[in-house]
Amino acid sequence: MRVLNTDILLRAYTMGLFPMARTRDDAKLYWIDPEDRGILPLDRFHMPRSLKKVMKQGRFQIKVDTAFRAVMAGCAEAKKGREETWINAPIVELFSELHDNGLAHSVESWDGERLVGGLYGLALGGAFFGESMFSRATDASKVALVDLVARLRQGGFRLLDTQFITDHLLRFGAVEIPRTQYQVLLSEALSHQAHFPTGPVDWRLADSPGMPLASVIAV
Repeated sequence: MRVLNTDILLRAYTMGLFPMARTRDDAKLYWIDPEDRGILPLDRFHMPRSLKKVMKQGRFQIKVDTAFRAVMAGCAEAKKGREETWINAPIVELFSELHDNGLAHSVESWDGERLVGGLYGLALGGAFFGESMFSRATDASKVALVDLVARLRQGGFRLLDTQFITDHLLRFGAVEIPRTQYQVLLSEALSHQAHFPTGPVDWRLADSPGMPLASVIAV
């Protein structure tokens, strides 16, 4: 049996595939290629008014790539209403290696010395593949998402892949598109060179409409 490594994983992402486990304790991984793909168009990001207030208050401190494994652990932990997650040990190890190689990143919300929320994903060319997010405090993951969008816009990214659509993501302007349309956007984004900023960014960049990007979707 062929052992999954980061080279195979990266090739899969360039083809539109991503891995998931059935449960956190299942050692097997399965390739997923949804018929309808979730994306969050970077030029149509919608920030609720209540969240703008939270951002202005500066309730959380945002850090990048300082606690990658801890963010993955937060995303994988069980909670009420989500007793099982798809992030198993092989996924943690693969993405940790990608993080060590500068390709996978975490955006973290901190309350003092406590990690209270965050997200992680993979950056390839001008595409960012958002994997998962978690929250241990109200709005902590939302703040991390706002920061991510601002970061991607500053770095010149073209595509934010969310894999699937949730009610949470719909609030921010996420849409579902057919696999064929996603493949076109993915190919264009991968051919574009972008940079994932790890320093401070202005969150207001996420709330600047009208930015011409390849991720504009006709709906």
